Amino acid sequence: MNILITGGAGFIASHIADACIELGHRVAIVDNMCTGHYEYVHPHAEFHKLDIADAQLTAVFEAFHPEVVIHHAAQIDVRSSISNPLLDADVNILGSIHLLELCKNYGVRKIIYASSAAVYGKPMALGVCEDHPIRPLSGYGISKHTVEHYIDVYAHLFGLDYTILRYANVYGIRQDPKGEGGVISIFVDKWLRKNVPVIYGDGEQTRDFIYVKDIVRANLLALNKGSLAIVNIGTDSQTSINELSRIMNIIFDDLIVPTYHKTRPGDIERSCLNNRLAFKMLGWQPKYTLLQGLEEVCGYYKMNYPLPSINSINY
Repeated sequence: MNILITGGAGFIASHIADACIELGHRVAIVDNMCTGHYEYVHPHAEFHKLDIADAQLTAVFEAFHPEVVIHHAAQIDVRSSISNPLLDADVNILGSIHLLELCKNYGVRKIIYASSAAVYGKPMALGVCEDHPIRPLSGYGISKHTVEHYIDVYAHLFGLDYTILRYANVYGIRQDPKGEGGVISIFVDKWLRKNVPVIYGDGEQTRDFIYVKDIVRANLLALNKGSLAIVNIGTDSQTSINELSRIMNIIFDDLIVPTYHKTRPGDIERSCLNNRLAFKMLGWQPKYTLLQGLEEVCGYYKMNYPLPSINSINY
């Protein structure tokens, strides 16, 4: 099938594009390259350097005739969404509406949307189910949830099918330790450089870390499953940042002791996504443990080093 992937030169979506092409699908990638990388674009993909709000995106739809759109293009920096909420809303909300209009006008069968655990805010109970109250703590979480509503409206008014995937904390190869970087990509860089990372708070805050290869499988399953569904994509388990630090020392056979700074405002203490609905709707469950994923990522970067310098970025 013809699959258009927004943000397809970025960390997660480039892996999805690779997998779709390997399965024989025809893939078009749209990315404005603000955070994308040309080397992540599969040579057999049709590439368009465009913003999703660009009027020229119409010509791409007209020529490519996508059956499915996998939508990952976004402003994903939580701190930026707080300091510059207008930009966050412009990119994530208005850009997505433009994309939905084109889906409607050109007969797209389905949109698969990358949402986030950030829509839930501070969990009332763990693991967080899809019917948990929505109380985002940042403009990023607000914008992600707002687009979910727009997608549902387009489904009911215009017959556009969808699957919305709310990701936990994704990590893996190609994740940039700066900009979009999560704690694991930052830690990998620090351990490779033998630099001391900073942990904000006491380090006992937890996250649900999900390997990018498991994220890819969820998107592939959603091509034909999960109609009109919103599902969490996580491991339903917690790992503290202190435990992550200990695992990194084991993998690198090193002893780096982080320094600790004051907790940052707005940080969530604990996070863990219930994934039972994903199994019911998609037949999906994670295949990688955190240790398996980390060993693969760290092994890759031990052989493909250096990473960009991020001396000013910590966690």
